[in-house]
Amino acid sequence: METKTKQVQLEWLRSRMFVGTDHLGNSLAIGYQREDEPHAQGINPSDLLLLAAASCSAYDVVQILEKGKQPLKDLKVDVSAEQSQEAPYPYVSLHFKYRIKGDVDPKKMQRAMQLSEDKYCSVLATLKPGLTFTSEYEIED
Repeated sequence: METKTKQVQLEWLRSRMFVGTDHLGNSLAIGYQREDEPHAQGINPSDLLLLAAASCSAYDVVQILEKGKQPLKDLKVDVSAEQSQEAPYPYVSLHFKYRIKGDVDPKKMQRAMQLSEDKYCSVLATLKPGLTFTSEYEIED
């Protein structure tokens, strides 16, 4: 297996607040609100993991549907996850519900999901061995 190195950076600001910067230089606030610092809010790290998984898969699904000339108008991914209440609090199950708009062929949507979830999404490839993963889709009007 061939690999490549990727570097990101996390910088501590104060309290429980950090700034994460990806390999392209894009940044976001990570952390949580403390009662004595109500203005200090960022994305919770474990929520960020769920968002990473959803966005990785959604990226693939959109790309696959576009290549298949499917008229996708909108895509949302609702993520439900069960997390252990014992340290280190791992996720034990993950469920994606893709909600799409457009005259998309259901078979092509199913295939796009399958390709993303089983072949292309690096985040799911990392997470899936440690948890139960399920998914579904709904075509909305």
